[in-house]
Amino acid sequence: MFSFREVLAAVQAYGKAHQFIMQHKLWKWILVPGILYCILFITGSYFVWGYSGEFVEYLFNLLPIRVWIQDLASSWISFFFILLAFSIRMVFLLLYFSYYKYLFLVLGSPLFAYLSEKTEALLERREFPFSMQQFLKDMMRGIRLSLRNMLYQTICVLMLIILSFIPVVGWITPLIAFFVECYFYGFSMMDYSCERHQLTTKQSITFIKEHRGIALGNGMVFYLLMFIPVLGWVMAPSYAVIAATIHLSDKRLLHGARW
Repeated sequence: MFSFREVLAAVQAYGKAHQFIMQHKLWKWILVPGILYCILFITGSYFVWGYSGEFVEYLFNLLPIRVWIQDLASSWISFFFILLAFSIRMVFLLLYFSYYKYLFLVLGSPLFAYLSEKTEALLERREFPFSMQQFLKDMMRGIRLSLRNMLYQTICVLMLIILSFIPVVGWITPLIAFFVECYFYGFSMMDYSCERHQLTTKQSITFIKEHRGIALGNGMVFYLLMFIPVLGWVMAPSYAVIAATIHLSDKRLLHGARW
């Protein structure tokens, strides 16, 4: 289970993150990854929508559905298959929307690790010594964690799809899927701070599970921001990293987290 107090505090940390960004004039750290995110997201959406249409065409031609529709000469049947084709393309687009965030976390891992470090350095008014070896190590760890979370999320979603066919239980599976996705996004944002405080990957996973409310709250705001075109896409990634760093720094949760 998770603490609703931690969820609420993680949501409120976004307000602190905004004030922090204003105070320290960190807009370039918001705009650079944000604009990059938008460009890649829009470009990817264009290709996914286009290629999914080609896949539907190929599928309908492979199964001779189009010929069958023409033989029936029914407007209702034609409308049904048009709707089916559109639905298939939307499923591809939603899957892309879900997994693109992980792709961007992988690509942006070096930047987000640095942004988290810079945030804590400003909070504590001290500098963290830069080490290229450590930087590369942090980057690889961020990539591994993002890939791990993507795999775990996929397994959870597949299980939820199976459960969705069970009456009554199936009604709440979309809500559970939303919380699962939010949790894993917040997980990735928290790990930057965990790594900097020298927690191993195993220790980080254990720590975040114990404070899953923070991960859930952080991921919820991140996820909801993604529904705001352009502005939300620009703000979400960097705001999520800064909010998670401020929250963990405020609570000093990590200071006793090594086992």
